Amino acid sequence: MIIAPVLLEIRRMFKSQVGYFSGTEFSVGPEVGLNGYCEYILTASSELYEIRSPVITLVEAKNENIKGGLGQCIAEMVAAQRFNIAQAQTETKPQDILYSAVTTGVAWKFLQIIGTQVTIDRDDYYIKEINQILGILAYPFHQRFAH
Repeated sequence: MIIAPVLLEIRRMFKSQVGYFSGTEFSVGPEVGLNGYCEYILTASSELYEIRSPVITLVEAKNENIKGGLGQCIAEMVAAQRFNIAQAQTETKPQDILYSAVTTGVAWKFLQIIGTQVTIDRDDYYIKEINQILGILAYPFHQRFAH
């Protein structure tokens, strides 16, 4: 009940230019195991039925265990990276940096991937730091929608 309102705030901040999906199938590389359902996706799409790049995936930590969700998060980041690159062939240049998060709703752990290197932020962000959380989640969309 905490995660969805945060993601919907990102959508509101961008005047519905950013889409939000929950429990959506996101299969971009079944041949290498990159298939399945993402718990949460933010996407640069005003349409509520179309996923477009950039894609940010978020993993809900099971049993309040953020560390346990890191593997799933990294797999989803690789899938999102492939998706963004494939989309870029018909749209704009893919972003070099892709962001993602594992969250309990109260605690948030952010990751980034550049090429094949994944970096996990050493800091945990808590819901009381909502402005920082929103800023990190909004950053890729600011790049896309900056006028």
